[in-house]
Amino acid sequence: MVYDWANSAYSIIITTAVFPIFYKSVATSAGVDNADSTAYLGYAVAAATFILAMIGPILGAIADYEGLKKKFFFFFFAVGSLSTLSLAFVPDGNWILLLIIYTVTAVGFHGANIFYDAFLVDVTRPGKMDQVSARGFGLGYIGSTIPFIISIAIILLSDTGVIPLSMTFSTKLAFIITAIWWIAFTVPMLKHVVQIHSIPRESSIVAGSFRRLKATFKDIRKYKHVFLFLIAYFFYIDGVGTIISMSTAYGTDLGISATTLLIILFVTQVVAAPFAIIYGRLSQRFTGKKMLYVGICVYIIVCIYAFFMKTETDFWILAMLVATSQGGIQALSRSYFAKLVPKEKSNEFFGFYNIFGKFASVMGPLLVGVTAQVTGNTSYGVFSLVILFIIGIIVLKFVPEPDVKRV
Repeated sequence: MVYDWANSAYSIIITTAVFPIFYKSVATSAGVDNADSTAYLGYAVAAATFILAMIGPILGAIADYEGLKKKFFFFFFAVGSLSTLSLAFVPDGNWILLLIIYTVTAVGFHGANIFYDAFLVDVTRPGKMDQVSARGFGLGYIGSTIPFIISIAIILLSDTGVIPLSMTFSTKLAFIITAIWWIAFTVPMLKHVVQIHSIPRESSIVAGSFRRLKATFKDIRKYKHVFLFLIAYFFYIDGVGTIISMSTAYGTDLGISATTLLIILFVTQVVAAPFAIIYGRLSQRFTGKKMLYVGICVYIIVCIYAFFMKTETDFWILAMLVATSQGGIQALSRSYFAKLVPKEKSNEFFGFYNIFGKFASVMGPLLVGVTAQVTGNTSYGVFSLVILFIIGIIVLKFVPEPDVKRV
């Protein structure tokens, strides 16, 4: 749970808030059109997620061997946190290098999450997975507000001249704060969490991993409910991830000021924390599957509302709607999947979980990016995500609720 507290600073500051606003301002100063800069950000997100989609299952299969899960986790955590730190040292005005390093940070962040998510089977029993996963997301939302407040304070005080720092320098300080926060609060995870479920080492780990992947595909009927869930997840998480990664750029295109966007995103984090925990508790009463239905339906409303959004008030309403379900749908997806998969093969299967999620994340930003360039209006791209949520909810109906004792 403390790792959720640690890495959620990246989610809000780099993925959603400060970095997109900073990147948009740098790109605009360099003469890049608004719709084009939003599209390029979408392409960068797509590139990072495509890389992880390709290597996720292979790395996951290797990490299922005894003693390797944490090593892979540490490698990607180090790549993500150190590249985040390096964002602060990109020469002024170089928007292309900013996007390249941002892509590396995303690979590290999401790569570490493959193995972090897979640790869920090692730290709790199936009947508690929904609550533990949801509390982790809730704690993450709360924890992310602290470095976010510090970063916003520095940026706003610089903007008003209260402290003698340029806006560029104060924004880069936010990247440094994010990296330090991420690194510092990952220490408990590295010290105390251990891999319990594993596969004995073989003489050739890589060859053995490929054999196991081949066997998994051969026995796909045995895991049909797992892969059916992944198909549903592929569609609905596409919309969730796209809205998270592109929301700030979308708000900027609507003419909402950077200061207002930061305040909205802060309030969204605060509201999202209790709702993530509420989703976990309600899943104990109504089942995780029913709560996933609720979350998907909320996002369908979000996409429809976004199409007609015109004002700052509309953006506030949209952000609060997202806050009610953003953490819940992600937390319950993670725990639902963890209850479906064999514990000793959790990394391998979470590699597939990652590949389905990442391929979906390639499609969504590309859809929004291409639509923005073709029409000159990102609203059409956001609205088109509705069909993905509808397909996701239909496929999910055919996935059985995991048979676990809820104690």
